[in-house]
Amino acid sequence: MNLAICSLASGSSGNCYVVYSEDGCILVDAGISAKQIREGLLKLGIGETDLKAVLVTHDHSDHVKGLGTLLKRTDAKIYANEKTFKGIDAPISEERWCGFETGSSFELAGMLVETFPVSHDTADPVGYSFSRGGKRISIVTDTGIVTPAVFGHIKSADILVLESNHDENILRMGRYPWFLKQRILGEKGHLSNEAAAFALAEALKQEKEAGSVRDKMVLLAHLSKENNFPEMAMATMNNILEEKNLLSRNLKIQILSRSDVSPIYFI
Repeated sequence: MNLAICSLASGSSGNCYVVYSEDGCILVDAGISAKQIREGLLKLGIGETDLKAVLVTHDHSDHVKGLGTLLKRTDAKIYANEKTFKGIDAPISEERWCGFETGSSFELAGMLVETFPVSHDTADPVGYSFSRGGKRISIVTDTGIVTPAVFGHIKSADILVLESNHDENILRMGRYPWFLKQRILGEKGHLSNEAAAFALAEALKQEKEAGSVRDKMVLLAHLSKENNFPEMAMATMNNILEEKNLLSRNLKIQILSRSDVSPIYFI
């Protein structure tokens, strides 16, 4: 095994991903209960004490709600930039904290971890990429727009966790209050199905034009319970890629469940 990722939960109610190599495993976010995390890890044959670290993307509750309790049960370190760490509403000792500057890289569990800024309505939110043996897993969620920095990680990933949060028409016609609709649709909100599809399409187009098409697994993530559903996200993605003649045997697309443990994806 080179690298692997599994989602324990992915959605507006909670997010938690397991990334691991032969040298250990880490969590990205702990936005579900510590009990749910423990049960999810056990399904994978991983004990809480096996965790090397928890990496936090930002301080919203659907990404950190289980963090405080989880850290009481394990010796794992918490990795977060300073603004994110200070925004976490949990009594976590600074001795457990490993800080970093957004945009920096570091070694962890036999992987090169790269951090990059995303566009979301909180202090200094980040995405993460994990590399080993020439392969890369990237997690791109909770961003209202695809910046050049974000696009670079979309393009270079072998396994890409990509936000496909909402269908714009469902959201605009739905029951959310106006201010919340504007927040989600804004540059510091969430990627829509169309925005995710167009970003992936551009990455695939550039690869095709450069003659560097390779195998790629795309996992659509962080789907809204109210403003999306899996069939809509998948149909939007497939329709846009088909229209641009970018569907191929090299590309696999799947949907991550909002609350169930996903299959393990290996590279």
